[in-house]
Amino acid sequence: MVVITKKKGESKDSLFRKFGRTFMDEDIVNTLKKRQFYKKPSLKRKEEEKERMKNRHRKFRRI
Repeated sequence: MVVITKKKGESKDSLFRKFGRTFMDEDIVNTLKKRQFYKKPSLKRKEEEKERMKNRHRKFRRI
C-alpha cells in the first residue's frame, strides 16, 4: 500500500509525482498482472529459470 504524507508547503503536483514514483518502485502493477491468472507451478519454474539465465548473461556481459 502506497502512503504519501503531505509536508508543509508541498504542492499537489509534487505529491502526485512522489506517489507515482513510489507506486512504480513498489512494482504494484506487475504483481497485479502476474496474479490475474493462475499459472501452473511448472510454468512458474520455467519462467523463473529463464529469468535467472537472462540475468546471468547480463552479469557476464558487464565483466
